[in-house]
Amino acid sequence: MTSTAPRELRGRRQLHDASWDTIRDLFALDRSFTHLNTGTVGALPYEVLDVNDRVTREWTGGLMNVYPPGMYTGHRETLARAFGVDQDEMVICHNATEGVARVINGLDLRAGDEVLTTTHECYSVLSNFNLVRNRHGITLKTITPPTGWDVRAEEIVELFEREITPRTKVLAFSGITLFTGTMMPIRALCELAQRHGLTTVVDGALLPGMLDCDFRAFGADFISCSGSKFQCGPLGTGILYIRNKVFPEHNPLPLPTIWPVVSTWYPMAGEPPPRTTTSVESCNIGDYFQSAGSASIARGAALAAAAELWDEIGRARIERRIFDLADHARAALVEAFGRDNIYSPGGDDRLRSPLIAFHPFRRPEDAWNVKKFMAFVDRLEHEHRIWIRWTEFDVPGSTHQHYAARVCTHLFNDHDEIDRAVSIMRDLGREMS
Repeated sequence: MTSTAPRELRGRRQLHDASWDTIRDLFALDRSFTHLNTGTVGALPYEVLDVNDRVTREWTGGLMNVYPPGMYTGHRETLARAFGVDQDEMVICHNATEGVARVINGLDLRAGDEVLTTTHECYSVLSNFNLVRNRHGITLKTITPPTGWDVRAEEIVELFEREITPRTKVLAFSGITLFTGTMMPIRALCELAQRHGLTTVVDGALLPGMLDCDFRAFGADFISCSGSKFQCGPLGTGILYIRNKVFPEHNPLPLPTIWPVVSTWYPMAGEPPPRTTTSVESCNIGDYFQSAGSASIARGAALAAAAELWDEIGRARIERRIFDLADHARAALVEAFGRDNIYSPGGDDRLRSPLIAFHPFRRPEDAWNVKKFMAFVDRLEHEHRIWIRWTEFDVPGSTHQHYAARVCTHLFNDHDEIDRAVSIMRDLGREMS
């Protein structure tokens, strides 16, 4: 698949005010296909595909040293600038799962220590904490966040605060939950953790490319992200932020101990330098995590190219576009299915995200019928070329696990295709009811 659009734009690069229709042409997307599932995987821009292919060809069969480029020094610098941090705090990994697994297994946890998280976390978070529980004897405590239109940010913070005990060492949560699309109050939860001296681990898989965000300002210790979802980098790319300096205005706590469990940089004898207590790094912790043998040089370059494309369009502009489309989709879904059938928060704009989970059927008990949701999603794809996904999660007070359909808006969508998709989903939901 080829396109001349990126080459035509490359000469003038006035993407900061280009039309959204023009920007859509930058992506390898079939116009007859409605992609409302960026929460699972984004769409690659042609330019990113070109970089991935070009760098792959340059290195194939070459007689060059592959190890230094695998440190991604310049590419980490590009990503760090995009997210308000420094190169020594940035790691390019294979995906959000790898990043969060390396953090969880590298935390300095011992038998009796307690981790507080939620039942709405990604499987990669819960499975790795369960591994640490089985291996080291920690306690894993989970809470179930509230769902529905009227949820308030204060409810979520208070729910976490009630469950903190003297044994709690880690607060772990999603920046945006993949199941209900709740934008968790990240800064408020990090401030709560700081008041109690806790380490924060954020599954930020959905943050890069969606939000014009400053990782340091969140106040978290660790944020593990996907490079292939909203940032629209290649599959097999992730972004890991590791707090490596102390800025009291963001997080005054000492840097937590972290063991780089997958690393060829860790010294073969002795110890690395002690962690800094100031805003000046004492060691490049990013290098410790980045150095893990040979790496996909092409994918690192392509991820950096995607980040640079976002910077040219304007991250604040992209965020406004995504949330405008999300508000449009949310209103259309409420009109089609009713507010009571929306699992995602809608009344508190602090909790809104472009991921919206809803119940498309008439009978409430169908929310427990996974086969029906699988059929709903499958028919949308194969009969109407609309791609969404179904999700599963616990609901407070319910004895059943609930299932939902989930749509997700991104910058390459538009209002007309959202209206068309919701209309088809409404009719299909009624037919299947």
